[in-house]
Amino acid sequence: MSDIVLLTGRTMPREASENDLLATELRALGVSAEIQPWDEPLDWGTHGMALVRTTWDYWDRLEEFLAWAGRTDKLTTLRNPAEVIAWNHHKGYLPALGAQGIAVIPTTLLPRGADRTEVDAALAAFRDRHGAIETVAKPAVSAGARGALRSPVDAPETAAHLTELTRGGDALLQPLVESVLTRGETSLVFFGTEFSHAVRKVPASGEYRIHQHHGGTVQEHTPSAAELAVARAALAAAPAPVAYGRVDLVELADGPAVMELELIEPELFLPFAPGATARYARHLAGLLP
Repeated sequence: MSDIVLLTGRTMPREASENDLLATELRALGVSAEIQPWDEPLDWGTHGMALVRTTWDYWDRLEEFLAWAGRTDKLTTLRNPAEVIAWNHHKGYLPALGAQGIAVIPTTLLPRGADRTEVDAALAAFRDRHGAIETVAKPAVSAGARGALRSPVDAPETAAHLTELTRGGDALLQPLVESVLTRGETSLVFFGTEFSHAVRKVPASGEYRIHQHHGGTVQEHTPSAAELAVARAALAAAPAPVAYGRVDLVELADGPAVMELELIEPELFLPFAPGATARYARHLAGLLP
């Protein structure tokens, strides 16, 4: 029996550095911790908490993962809970947050099965609202910028890409945020409702994707009051309390806005903030039944 099982993906290294750091800190507190793939056939009733950490293969097995979360949530303390996972896996939460008055990147959602006529109409409405600008078209369920295309709103490849995306699922159309090219994105990390630390993710020269596997770099960051306010509002909109969360923000003309609200398996950039891993471990220990 373990007090906490840190969940990773079966098709990736179990020794992901953040997991090892966290497991070590938990054990120092007297909390037993082990690292397991999320689909390992464990007796969940003998574990105090199942903590979703680096399940970075879930989007390739989405229905299986969501079903697993629903079952596991009934057998042990799943963090974050299945209700949050079901809500957060689809980026349709962005327009939902915007409808609540929370600053988000402008997002048009195109449903699965949208035909070329519907795509063209959505692009025309987008151009009328935002002008002839560059856009990013991407799947509504994805990670790491997979399936994303940067192109002008009027370019033939934009409509073609959106049409192709909607054959397999919902798709998103967003403006390319110019500030991402220069200052990148900021990521604010919370343990429960408490802010822990922040980083800035800066893309490589000529790149708009900020991920490290696309050449991006990570820097320490001190968030502004406006960034903290937007991040806290986004977290508070989750359908149930969360044990952890990362809010990715971009800078628009009128201030910071949510690019992504990461409540399933975010990298938490623990090594970039002194004491962050220990804070996280203490927070988790306090959640154990």
